[in-house]
Amino acid sequence: MSKSASPKRTVLITGCSDGSLGAALAIAFHNAGLHVYATTRNPAKMAQLAALGIETLALDVLDQSSIDTAASRVPSLDILVNNAGSMYCTPFSDISISTAKELFDLNVWSYLAVTQAFLPLLLKSKGMIVNQTSAASAVTIPFQSTYNASKAAIAMFSDSQRLELEPFGITVVDLKTGLTKSNLINTQKDKDRPRNTLPKGSLYEPAKEAIESFMNAEKLAGGAMETQEYGDLVVRNLLKKKPPPLIWTGGLNSWLIRIAMLLPFGTLDGMLKKMTGLDIVAARVGK
Repeated sequence: MSKSASPKRTVLITGCSDGSLGAALAIAFHNAGLHVYATTRNPAKMAQLAALGIETLALDVLDQSSIDTAASRVPSLDILVNNAGSMYCTPFSDISISTAKELFDLNVWSYLAVTQAFLPLLLKSKGMIVNQTSAASAVTIPFQSTYNASKAAIAMFSDSQRLELEPFGITVVDLKTGLTKSNLINTQKDKDRPRNTLPKGSLYEPAKEAIESFMNAEKLAGGAMETQEYGDLVVRNLLKKKPPPLIWTGGLNSWLIRIAMLLPFGTLDGMLKKMTGLDIVAARVGK
């Protein structure tokens, strides 16, 4: 009597709108033979994934009832990928505190809420939690401090989860993603969307053009990794027998950040000032 085939491993990924990093990961896992639950708030935005035979689910990571409903529809789970997120670019002095709190709700607290909801399934499977913390969690970049701080916060939660859940057989992986040609960057550069602009009276108006160019990712196209190349590389690492606890990947900037972490504090300040327009601010305010 032949043995029955082993059931497919399962993975659930948040933030899978077509063209996103989540979609690239979903396709890579699907091609690797896993059963994929691709999720986003509006399933209509995952038409390309559905056409490939990938199962799509509605999941609003900011709505606890939506999270609970999605969890009730998944009978078993081996890998959870917390990927949904958003960007916020503006100088610290111009930050809207309410908008900053909304970003933390999405980039930090939603990860914890989703993980708590699926944790019972992961405990049964002795599965894996993958958190998209971004290379931004490890570097100072002017004018996106809210975004980077949110990623640094979830990176710390992720590292704590790694230790706290190890006794239960759960693996936790931190994705330190560098620059990719994903929706996050493409949205910033979309000419049909309102541009990120400095408010009237901003301290940084002397260099308005240069700073708004950076805030709208106009200088970030070079060196970005193709989205599906990124997804395939990450999934190959995640499906290793012993996945690395940190996966650094993405464009050239991910390597620069890793190098910068080994250098004396402030070594790259000059480069960052030139990249973001702060050198122009200094020149025009007389410093």
